[in-house]
Amino acid sequence: MFVVATAGHVDHGKSTLVRALTGMEPDRWAEERRRGLTIDLGFAWTALPSGRQVAFVDVPGHERFLPNTLAGLGPASVVCFVVAADEGWCAQSGDHRDAIAALGISHGLVVLTRSDRASVERVGEVSEQVRAELAGTGLAAAPIVTVSAADGTGLDTLRSVLDDVLAGAPSPQVDGRLRLWVDRSFTITGAGTVVTGTLTGGTLAVGDHLQLLDRGSARAVVVRGLQSCGEPHSSIGPTARVAVNLRGVSAGDARRGGALVRPDEWLTTTAVDVQRHTGAALTAAPEHLTVHVGTTAMPARLRRLDAEHARLTLEHPLPLAFSDHLLLRDPGTRSVLGGVVVLDADPPDLRRRGDAARRAAVLADTDPADLPRRVLAETQRRGAVSQRHLRLLGYRLPPAPAEVKAIRGWWVHAATYRSWQERLQSAVRELQERNPLAAGLSRGAATDLLALPDPALLDEVVHGSGLEQHDGVIRLPGTGTDLGPAETAVAELETRLAAAPFHAPEADDLAALRLGIRELAAAERAGRLLRLRDGLVLLPTAPALAMRELARLDQPFTASAARQALNTTRRVMIPLLEYLDARGWTRRIDAVQREVVR
Repeated sequence: MFVVATAGHVDHGKSTLVRALTGMEPDRWAEERRRGLTIDLGFAWTALPSGRQVAFVDVPGHERFLPNTLAGLGPASVVCFVVAADEGWCAQSGDHRDAIAALGISHGLVVLTRSDRASVERVGEVSEQVRAELAGTGLAAAPIVTVSAADGTGLDTLRSVLDDVLAGAPSPQVDGRLRLWVDRSFTITGAGTVVTGTLTGGTLAVGDHLQLLDRGSARAVVVRGLQSCGEPHSSIGPTARVAVNLRGVSAGDARRGGALVRPDEWLTTTAVDVQRHTGAALTAAPEHLTVHVGTTAMPARLRRLDAEHARLTLEHPLPLAFSDHLLLRDPGTRSVLGGVVVLDADPPDLRRRGDAARRAAVLADTDPADLPRRVLAETQRRGAVSQRHLRLLGYRLPPAPAEVKAIRGWWVHAATYRSWQERLQSAVRELQERNPLAAGLSRGAATDLLALPDPALLDEVVHGSGLEQHDGVIRLPGTGTDLGPAETAVAELETRLAAAPFHAPEADDLAALRLGIRELAAAERAGRLLRLRDGLVLLPTAPALAMRELARLDQPFTASAARQALNTTRRVMIPLLEYLDARGWTRRIDAVQREVVR
């Protein structure tokens, strides 16, 4: 299906044209039909000669209902611009042209209606006038069709031309991110809350768990049912007019301007950096204005960065992304000021003097159409950014640039990566110099030191820096066995224990050798000693030697028998047996006896 929005001056025949093409009444309110004036959005659909299904969103033409008009145009990608041949270009024709340009709509056609009321010469004059007025917009080269809904003249040609226009429209992203802007909400007895909108990307299915974002709130909802053009569907993709029956929200809490999204697929933001797309320079824009996007109209504050760039601060968070088109409107005069394009939906704070000017320079230096450079600039600004966050910002990721290192789902700028390595090397070296017996820098301390956004990045940084990891610490290569000043004392202790493996030195002996807790811990890390308890050390080979002797005893055996077999003291024997028990080499039978596990 394709969705086409109408546009044009009030009373130029938009609704009459939709009615003639579809056979359906787009005006939903009795007052609209009584006054012959479209007040709110209308909807109708039909099939074209090719079999393509097309749905029309009929918008009001009167200036008083411009917000409703913009809600209909906001999600549209194709427009049918209507100008009455007998009246020609009028005031709201210009407003709607400016709105279409601001929203970045570049596909559509022009229909000159009421040809039965105009001469051939007049039709030619209006056609030239329309072409001149649309010059410089996305509809500059749009085909122009002349029709009369009253007598049916030109309707077949219009259907054929519309078919051709839709055939040339860009294909929607079936697998894209879901974002359905709500344009209507109502209740159906027995079904509950129903919202409608134009599905431009992604796929909806019955049973989907979604979020309804509305004025700062995020409600979890479930899709109970789907309809499109009066027909039920189990799933539906873009582009389509859809009615979504929701569970989990009342109709009063689902309003025009809300958006249905999948959880964790969109970044909601109250601040965006934008670039002027149409209209006057941003330096002329008022500070307080209304922003239109999708079906949303929201107050916002504009902070000018330069003539082409600004920071918009929104009243409530919205699901926005790179390349979204926003329309700016002066709430006092109802006039369209122009359009802007989102460059950054998660911009940096502007706190210090000169930040605004520096930010303007960064934005001006990057062409929005140059996606690789734009993503590189974003990575450079942050130092490191997850690929998931880049996708949330709306970027379709190109291959990682040469200046970027891809690590476990993160893009790290080369300068940042080098800085991490240098700081880590410096910290480990300083620790080694300050405390030669230190095991090394812990992983937690290293992560905090570098302010890594994800601890998973540390392994790559360590590997690339030439350092080594062992038992959760990072150290200089070859320093794991270096005991420094304690080397001589440990060597002497090793000699003693080699002669009498189970005669552990007393506290006085260790003190005389100047072997304290740090020195013993370093010796254990180096594989030189085994600490059974603080101050109780043997050689690492002692457990194996003990097992050889214990296996020769009658089984089961007592601690006393083991002590005699090993020619040691109870001070050593009990911790040693507990060590063997913990490793499953011996097993306690009761409070007195143990046995060797065969």
